[in-house]
This record gives sequence, C-alpha cells and structure tokens, in this order.
Amino acid sequence: MASNSDLSMILPRVLIVSRRALRKNKFVDFVGEYHLDLIVSYGAVPVIVPRVSGVSMLLESFEPIHGVLLCEGEDIDPSLYDAELSSLTSQELEEIRRAHASDTAIDREKDSIELTLAKLCLERNIPYLGICRGSQVLNVACGGTLYQDVEKGLSRKCPQSQRVSHINYDNYDGHRHRVKVVEDTPLHQWFKESLDVNEMEILVNSYHHQGVKKLAQRFVPMAIAPDGLIEGFYDPDAYNPEEGKFIMGLQFHPERMRLSNSDDFDYPGCPLAYKEFVKAVTTYEKKLSSSANMPRGAKLDQELENKRKMIARSFSIAKSMYTAGRRSILAQKSDLEAGAVFLEENTALSLQQEKRLKQMGATVRNSSAYSWKLKMKTEREKIARQLIRKMTIEQLTDTMSFYHRMWNICSEVLETKLQLLDNDNGRLD
Repeated sequence: MASNSDLSMILPRVLIVSRRALRKNKFVDFVGEYHLDLIVSYGAVPVIVPRVSGVSMLLESFEPIHGVLLCEGEDIDPSLYDAELSSLTSQELEEIRRAHASDTAIDREKDSIELTLAKLCLERNIPYLGICRGSQVLNVACGGTLYQDVEKGLSRKCPQSQRVSHINYDNYDGHRHRVKVVEDTPLHQWFKESLDVNEMEILVNSYHHQGVKKLAQRFVPMAIAPDGLIEGFYDPDAYNPEEGKFIMGLQFHPERMRLSNSDDFDYPGCPLAYKEFVKAVTTYEKKLSSSANMPRGAKLDQELENKRKMIARSFSIAKSMYTAGRRSILAQKSDLEAGAVFLEENTALSLQQEKRLKQMGATVRNSSAYSWKLKMKTEREKIARQLIRKMTIEQLTDTMSFYHRMWNICSEVLETKLQLLDNDNGRLD
C-alpha cells in the first residue's frame, strides 16, 4: 500500500478556483469546505487555484489537470456574454447593486481564470462540474447568455403563481424552491427514488440573482424552476463518467442541501453529482497517465534507420509511379531495389491472388518455391521476436502502421496488374 506521502502522486487532481473576500481590511482567498470534503471523500485531491493577478497566464503550472470544479463567486462581467447594452435602466442597476452588494462587484481576474479553465476543459474533454456561478461560467464559455438579474429580467414577466424567489438573505441556508427534473437525465437518475412520478419535482436551495438566459446549443436542461429558469444542464455527448466524460452545470448547491442543524442531506441524490464527477475525473486521470507513462525507448540504431528510410523512399517512388500512371519516372533503378527486396522477403501472396496467377499461367518464381522462400526461417523469426520484444509501444505502433501501409499499396498495385492480365487474356480469347 502506498504511504500517505505518495497519495498526491496517485490521486487525481481537481482544480478549484478560490473566491476573494475582504477580512480585517485584507483580501483572503477561500473555497467552501463542503466542496473540498466531498472531493476528498470520493478519492480525489482538490488543488486550489488562487484568485490573484496573473494566474490566468500561469495555468500550465497546475498541470496535470484531471478535473475542474468551479463554484461560488461574483457576477460575471456582462460584456463577456451580452454584446448589446443592458435593457435595465441605470436606476434598476443601482437597485440590483444595493440588493446584492456582495455579488455585483465584477472580478475580471476571476472571470479570466475560470473562463480559461472552462474552455480548456471543453477543448481537452477534461471533466467539469460547475456549481452556481460555475454553471454560468460554463454556459458563457459555450456562447450562452445570462439574466443580469433574474427577478427583473424574468420573474416580473411571469404570472404571480409562477414567480420564484431565487435568494432569501433572511433564511439563507434554509430557503428552498421547487424545480422540475427532466426525465432521462443524470439528475433524474440521482434523485429517482425521491421523485414523485407524477410531479417529478424536488426542492432545491437557491443563492443567486443571476441565471441562464439563453442556454448554449450543446447543452440539455436537467432542471427547470416554475418561472422557466434552467437550474441544471449537461452535455449528453460529453457525459459518461465510466469513460471519463463529465460536463455539467448546476445552479443550485447540492453540497449544501442539508437538514437543519445536521450534516444529513435533504435527499440521497444530493452528493451523487460529486461522486459521479470524481468517478469521471479518476477515469480521465488513468487515461492521461497511461498515455503519459508510455515508455519511450531509444530510437532504432543508425543502420536500421537508414534501411527504413530507403524502404520508405522506395515505396514512395513506386506509389508515385503507379498514381501518375507512367511506366517511368525520374528515379534510378537502385531507388526501387530496397522496396523490391523488402517485398520478396516479407510479403506473401494471398491464396486468391496466387490462384489467379496460376490460372493465368503465371509462374511467380515457381509458385510453391516462391511461397516457401517468403516464409521466415526459424532462426530469423527467433531473432525478429527478440528484437521486437525490445521495442517500445510507440515503436511497435509506428512499425505496424508502416507495414500496414506498405501492404495496402502492394495489394492495390498487384490487384491492378492482375486486372490488366485478366483483360489481356480476355482479348486474346
């Protein structure tokens, strides 16, 4: 068993960007402990990315990245998702700033760090879980937009019966509202045993005044509030935890959906987003490690490398001659000898090709004698096996690819020649 000092080298790494807050006239960075607890409990290591100037340019220093979890934070700069001027009046914007003072101070450095990470995940298929602001970052990174204020942009347009309070500062952790869970989505699977078949609803917490306005095209909704706000979404083409795929955003906080004065969750499905996320992270890490740890042995010695180049050049010229449809090309006969020798020593005719040649009266070095000559002698095969066992996976892959390509070229040329012989014999008949 590995020692504790080795765990950081074994467990997958999940990057989490901190949030900046003012404490005793000094800025401090923090991450909610519930996130950290769940990541650790399911077998991954949280790596906190500090929200400090310049970090967005240094993200390569945090490699390897096996997963990204983005969570709390201030409002995203609206210029990043809304090219048009806000429909809100200056008075309304001021009202929003007063009502949500802790969230409306734009943090462009955090925006830059998190959007860079989100796009990196999308490019590399790195597992991504976005909670609250993290879901908004994901949507914006993919071309979606946000309501700058859900109450003023959405709720006031809804009938009274459909309006939802998405934040309650007087009952911050205890506040809940209904969401309808979409069938056949991951959220449906996680909360299945808690759902009424007819209602398909659960109660979720809510700490936000912004939310998804236009959902990016690649995503599918998983949960919808009565006012129509999308509270959860995922990419079905990038979701399969067993294969290391996980791209998802949740507007609510399942990690904080706990019974009053207790660490027990509201529903058994609450922690499953983290469990499945870490499962995907773990699988992704294994795939990445398998690729990174591929042994890289020494290159072929100079003599073999020169021989390989000669054979490759020979086949390249032969293919050019065939493709150009000319009997001659600007090349010396010696340029083709390496390929001819290679074929003579390593290529066997298929039974069908040999049969057709015999039917046409062709004698390819007396057929049986030719086939016999093409077979490797026991000693040569033994030496070849010894050499091949010393080759790295990369060298073996390259060699197989080269031989396969040469075989295809030879088969193609041979088939053409046989067809020409067929046609000539048909004309003679």
